Amino acid sequence: MRNFLLGFALACAAAAGAYFIVSRQTAEHEHASPGETAQKYYCPMHPDYVSDRPGDCPICNMKLVPMKEKEAPKEAPEEKRASTGAPAGQQRKILYWTDPMHPGSRYDKPGKAPDGMDLVPVYEPEPQALAAAAAPGHAPVRIAPERLQMMGVTLAEARLMNLEQSVRTVGIVTADETRTYQIRTKFEGYIEEIYADFTGRYVRRGQPLFSVYSPELEATQREYLLALRARDRLRQADFGEHLPGIDLVEAARQRLALWDISPEQIAEIERRRAPIRALTFYSPVSGYVIAKRAAQGNRVAPADTLYDIVDLSKVWIMADLYEADLPFVTIGAPAAVALPYMPGRVFRGRVDYIDPVLDGKSRTVKARIELPNPAGLFKPDMYAQVEIRGKSGRGVAVPDSAVMGTGERQIVFVAGGDGLFEPRTVTTGVKVRGYYEIKSGLAAGEQVVTGANFLLDSESKLKAALSAAAPEGK
Repeated sequence: MRNFLLGFALACAAAAGAYFIVSRQTAEHEHASPGETAQKYYCPMHPDYVSDRPGDCPICNMKLVPMKEKEAPKEAPEEKRASTGAPAGQQRKILYWTDPMHPGSRYDKPGKAPDGMDLVPVYEPEPQALAAAAAPGHAPVRIAPERLQMMGVTLAEARLMNLEQSVRTVGIVTADETRTYQIRTKFEGYIEEIYADFTGRYVRRGQPLFSVYSPELEATQREYLLALRARDRLRQADFGEHLPGIDLVEAARQRLALWDISPEQIAEIERRRAPIRALTFYSPVSGYVIAKRAAQGNRVAPADTLYDIVDLSKVWIMADLYEADLPFVTIGAPAAVALPYMPGRVFRGRVDYIDPVLDGKSRTVKARIELPNPAGLFKPDMYAQVEIRGKSGRGVAVPDSAVMGTGERQIVFVAGGDGLFEPRTVTTGVKVRGYYEIKSGLAAGEQVVTGANFLLDSESKLKAALSAAAPEGK
């Protein structure tokens, strides 16, 4: 019983002491001088939110910091303090108040929400924002200077520039298709001799390749000889130059010519007055034998390709262009070609053809560069390093870090001065040396945000969501 009484007495004494301390603090606050104000706290990330007690920001959960004495507002009626709290001293109209924990709520006067949170004002948009077409789902925001430094916001100017870019790629040396020749016979026969006897051999124009014996060809030669004898007899019969009937000699000569028998060989047949058993075929061009299918004794037919000969005095460089490089490369664009085994030496040429079809596997398009190759330095299937000087005109461009893609549109934040940032939808073009071409939505000379724009994007979306909240005020 004694212990119970002792504990009860101690509890009463503690309660009395606490009441005395609280009463004294209250009296001191009530009797404070007119110049003194109560300590206020605000969110560094959302300066519009001000509270009379420490804690966390209900919007971003950042710890509230005390306001300096010169920043603390003077004591005034609640409605006056709220109405004069527009950012950067702007006297803009307050549309309504909202609970930061429930952005969809609306109230027609300041105070506290049912959950105990201080209501925050929602202002009408800035006049500059009303004049410009803002990006859907975003709203203009105004940021205090000290907060801009904390966020690390950086700016760059949209400027008019030449949209030029050198495209570096890899090419492969190939033979000029217009200088590749296939050797065939136009009659059936048998190969008697092989003169161009291995693949890779260089042959000159007019050099013998092989000889062919053909019973059909020999019969045609004999027909030609018979026509010659008949003509000679008619001339001896005093018909002179006015021979009757069809000119059989000319018909037989034309048949031999259509089988690719040269005029020299026809003249040899006429001089010898005897058929040539195995006719020799000669190379029509100077070049390298890149394929050989002829062999001594083989039977040949008109459909058989016996030799492939290519003239490498000029070659093609087939360069790979990715889809992003296509706007810069046009026919006639200057190109520089270098071979890995000849460092320091550069060959100059121009793009003379761009393939109209995209390779579905490599996702590239071939661009062709023709180069002279008199010394034979370029060999088919060699790799080459190619640099093409591309150009896409002149236009307004901004750093690529300024452009934010939402999946539906491209957005930049334009600095309007006095801490105002306007989200704006733009249409981008080509990407050049770390810059995006701006086709519409931005003018040269305007300042755009290049750093921390994702923070501005979050602020802009939050403000747009608060402004679009639909529930009626209480």
